[in-house]
Amino acid sequence: MRIIAGNLKGRRLNPPANLPVRPTTDMARESLFNILNNYVDYEECTVMDLFSGTGAVAIEFISRGVKEVTAVDINNACTEYIKSEANRLGLRNLHVVRTDVFDLLKRANRKFDIVFADPPYALEELSSLPDLVFEREVLTEDGIFILEHPREYSFEEHPRFWQHRNYGKVNFTFFAMKLEE
Repeated sequence: MRIIAGNLKGRRLNPPANLPVRPTTDMARESLFNILNNYVDYEECTVMDLFSGTGAVAIEFISRGVKEVTAVDINNACTEYIKSEANRLGLRNLHVVRTDVFDLLKRANRKFDIVFADPPYALEELSSLPDLVFEREVLTEDGIFILEHPREYSFEEHPRFWQHRNYGKVNFTFFAMKLEE
């Protein structure tokens, strides 16, 4: 895996093979950020990366100049790896939290400009994530929620649905606090 753009462009991430993750591919990450480039001022942005896994998406956000990223994962090996990469790369604005995402969202007391979630595709509660994010009010007034999911899911009927993009087996659905007219 490599960082696609920003001040860390080209840096490689080499997670241990035993991490229980399905990392977002470089191509899908690049496409995701190409979309966000049109809507986001990274320097004014705070991000929460749920089910962070290897931390590649979180680090990509940092590389592009966001103020702060909170990476959340329940797996200790994942959070330790992200912490080690943050130290190796000198990232002081990447905060790593080891906890259950659903527990964190239920007690959330902070808002973010972007919330990105890449849950395990077999997660039973996957379809409930958009509602939980909006019910718990973790997004700022202009916030965006991005959910990576398998093609079996469609969120086009969700009241906060904004757009959907497909890149092979990777699907991103974007939800927004304020929908464009």
